[in-house]
Amino acid sequence: MPVSDHVMLEAWKEVLTLSKLEAGQTVTVLTGAASHPQTVSTAMTAAAAMGAVVNRLDLPPVNGDKALSRDALAYLGSTPLTGNRAAIAALKESDLVLDLMTLLFSPEQHEILKSGTKILLAAEPPEVLARIVPTARDRARVKAAAERLARAKEMRVLSAAGTDLICPLGEFPAISEYGFVDEPGRWDHWPSGFVLTWPDEGAASGTVVLAPGDILLPQKSYITTEIRLTVSNGFATKIEGGVDAELLAEYMASFDDAEAYAISHIGWGLQPRARWSTLGLYDREATIGMDARAFEGNFLISLGPNNEAGGSRTTACHIDIPMRNCTVRLDGHDVVTGGQVCHNPTA
Repeated sequence: MPVSDHVMLEAWKEVLTLSKLEAGQTVTVLTGAASHPQTVSTAMTAAAAMGAVVNRLDLPPVNGDKALSRDALAYLGSTPLTGNRAAIAALKESDLVLDLMTLLFSPEQHEILKSGTKILLAAEPPEVLARIVPTARDRARVKAAAERLARAKEMRVLSAAGTDLICPLGEFPAISEYGFVDEPGRWDHWPSGFVLTWPDEGAASGTVVLAPGDILLPQKSYITTEIRLTVSNGFATKIEGGVDAELLAEYMASFDDAEAYAISHIGWGLQPRARWSTLGLYDREATIGMDARAFEGNFLISLGPNNEAGGSRTTACHIDIPMRNCTVRLDGHDVVTGGQVCHNPTA
């Protein structure tokens, strides 16, 4: 059900406080055609109430003629900032950008972050934002997991359904997402609560078996028939199964890009307030599925680009797959066992 403006204002104030917003700093609220009006108005009001200089930058949508879905992550590549030097300059001059448009997987975002500007993405509907307001405890838990992941040389993922995936690690950094931006040049996403990295380029191998109840994004659907992915030299080389496999294969083939099949980011969820079951309760166009990405104990595997981690692979196709009931091992030690986070992992 909807939340009141008062609840959203208090949520924004908490997030902005955690993000170390100070009076006199410049906040630019980046919006587009799909930005939620209540999120926009309460973000601007909360930032102004905390003494910030507040601007709004509203940009027209792109890629709608290319994407097969209205989801903001259904077609990556060019963004409303591509070639828009005036807009980029305004964002680089801001202390904090509240991205209510969804600016991801773009060189422009990296350029803005390198200037020291902080960027916080908030694209979910207000009721999801209000339910999963980030906390300092979220940060501590995710940062600890990221430190453990950063030391690892190998991730192995197993499941009773038949998954056995080996991912050598070390080429790319461990990324922590906890829902606020408390350091210069930091990007994060409210809501979130998970840790991720990318396997060494061309090195992941094995089998990934998606079982009924696992989730495909941006399809925003629970699969009902098994999907089997064969992974070799860092790419999904086969997609086998029933109708769900056919739907996934047809969608990915529509991009006509071999890079789309590369293994992208891998990690696990750490947010107990995110729920596996909520995806079926929201309109597909109202959410981008952050509950699914963040719920505690999921193993999140993705296909597509690695430029968010400093890699060179850019592709318009990006698939996120939160999986249940997996065991995630780092250098032989469980951090997730059968979909349950190990609260005191060894090593």
